[in-house]
Amino acid sequence: MDSRAIRRTSVTLPALDEPGRYLSHVTSLEGGRGRVADFHYADADLRQIDLADIHLLDGRVTGMKARRARFDKLRIDSVEFSHCELSSLRWTESKISRVAFTDCKFMGATVEDLTLDSVFFENCKFDYTTFERMRAAGPVIFSKCSLREAAFTSADLGGVLFDGCDLRLTEFDGGKYRGCDLRGNDLSRVRGISALKQIVVDRSQTLQLAEALADELDITFGEDLDDA
Repeated sequence: MDSRAIRRTSVTLPALDEPGRYLSHVTSLEGGRGRVADFHYADADLRQIDLADIHLLDGRVTGMKARRARFDKLRIDSVEFSHCELSSLRWTESKISRVAFTDCKFMGATVEDLTLDSVFFENCKFDYTTFERMRAAGPVIFSKCSLREAAFTSADLGGVLFDGCDLRLTEFDGGKYRGCDLRGNDLSRVRGISALKQIVVDRSQTLQLAEALADELDITFGEDLDDA
């Protein structure tokens, strides 16, 4: 298996280029008996896609675009997604492991009850996305992703690392964050900072946390009153 590591977090990735492995080109992700394996699904431009009770195993999804998308009760193992764009995505009650997402756009998505184990997101856009009850059952890395005004509600992100991400107005509302690694990010405009108990940061980020907390508490500084 291939892997990617940032600091102390290492994610196991799909090994799809091993000698002797062949991926068959498919025209749909709705396989017989609810299973698609050893596949390559490429360059689909869809009005909408609805996947439910499907197991995707050992494959690639590249260049998929859909104007409406709904995923429900999916199981995804050892799959690479790249250059995909899913508008109005609603993703519920699914589990994904050993999955890599590269240069994908899920802006404005609704994600509920998603369990992740060894998942890598790189250069992906999740602006305005809501994550409800998302749980990291293993290591998860967000690298150079945009999460502007995204919201995590009742999440369990104990095994998650964010690195070089855009977290402007990203909101954390309740949940568990023990050991969540937020080094290498600007935290000064994060919302719900009081929920981020027992996270990992650099000492240099202390002022960013203070700035975020002051903004959250709607503090008025005395010198501003004196200048008025």
